[in-house]
Amino acid sequence: MEKQAYFYGTGRRKAAVARVRLLPGNGAIIINGVPYEELFTRLEHRRTILQPFLVTDSASKYNAVVKVAGGGISGQSDAISHGIARALVRADESLKSTIRHYGLLTRDSRVKERKKAGLKRARKAPQYTKR
Repeated sequence: MEKQAYFYGTGRRKAAVARVRLLPGNGAIIINGVPYEELFTRLEHRRTILQPFLVTDSASKYNAVVKVAGGGISGQSDAISHGIARALVRADESLKSTIRHYGLLTRDSRVKERKKAGLKRARKAPQYTKR
């Protein structure tokens, strides 16, 4: 059996979907053809993306090539983190318990609630007037 060229993982959060490929390398993360530092300027989002690598001490072992679409900045960063975590488990099954301990394999299912008829938003009602 020949050695696999890359490990694949799909991450999702809100409306964002990230398709992640992990290749053996030195730790570069390319998102939609651009280094992740240029796309994600907030430190919080960068930390979220790097968390699966930091938890497993594999930041310098893999390069990540990511294609992400949909959602906003926070949803995309969480989707990328989810995808990287899934790809790391495919690369090395022994990391699964460590990654699961930090909750990185669990899909965050919270999404925006739909607007209801007669209300201004999902739950906000028009102001009540007595007279």
